[in-house]
Amino acid sequence: MITNLRGRDLIGDLDFTKEEVETVLEVAWDLKRKRALGEPHPLLRDKTLAMLFFFSSTRTRCSFEAGMAQLGGHAAFIESKTTQIAHGDTPTEIGEILGRYFDGIAIRHCDWGLGNAYINGVAKASRAPVLNMQCDIYHPFQCLADLMTIMEKKGRDLRKKRIVVSWAYASSYLKPMSVPQSLILQMPRFGMDVTLSYPPEFKLMPEIVEQAQAQARKYGTAFDIVHDMKQGFEDADVVYAKSWGPLLTTADPAEGKRIQDQYKDWITDAAKMAVAKPDAIYMHPLPADRDIEVTSEVMDGPQSVVFDQAENRLHAQKAVMALTMW
Repeated sequence: MITNLRGRDLIGDLDFTKEEVETVLEVAWDLKRKRALGEPHPLLRDKTLAMLFFFSSTRTRCSFEAGMAQLGGHAAFIESKTTQIAHGDTPTEIGEILGRYFDGIAIRHCDWGLGNAYINGVAKASRAPVLNMQCDIYHPFQCLADLMTIMEKKGRDLRKKRIVVSWAYASSYLKPMSVPQSLILQMPRFGMDVTLSYPPEFKLMPEIVEQAQAQARKYGTAFDIVHDMKQGFEDADVVYAKSWGPLLTTADPAEGKRIQDQYKDWITDAAKMAVAKPDAIYMHPLPADRDIEVTSEVMDGPQSVVFDQAENRLHAQKAVMALTMW
């Protein structure tokens, strides 16, 4: 167990080593047990967390606020539009000032080409740890909860288990690519073979794919890319299918929507789940476009673990806050 995480930022998935992620998971399971037994665990009594949102959220806001309260601290919700950020406050000023007011700063900023740079700018100026609640490149806390959930369902030893990270059609906005990028970076470190599946226009950032391939080589796992949804599902132990925008093809919303609408058949349904292993689990970070991105039959079916996955956001985030903010 690695115990020197105090004051550390978590912005990208590789910021913590594999051993440090294992420590986070051990603490998360301990805090989950305490929560189940009603055991108080005010590890962050009198500590405060600034939660700065540039992008609306349900699970992220609620899980961080609830987690800080359960740890004995307080989380302050700050919407960027209600601040002076639009009138002159720079990342340096936000980092310097909020880093003095609070014991931690958590930021969600998903704007393409802006979010990750902004979070890193704040972190450079902050004396308090900075936590990435999702940016345009990474979603590390979602990925920690996903890993925790997979281990609960498939066992701690994930070697030779296969996850398909697949694009799926959604009719709503062009979603960030941070979830699939975090998954392909983290899962090879824990022995999982990864199949990445997407239509040609929906490729991920080349440098992230190269890092993921390097992790696969380091840990002796497979990493494959296919462009057929059903092919990607074949013999998968874990099906993780969600939408993301064709942001490397076009950043124009109208053109992106036109491209996206060509692939309405990329829906997770019972027929596609049938080519995965019989005990495969279906995962999604939510919210999902029901009966467009995934059928209700799958979403509400016995293979779906989406609500366990959502719960584990709470426990994984509490673990990181407890380890970095005490």
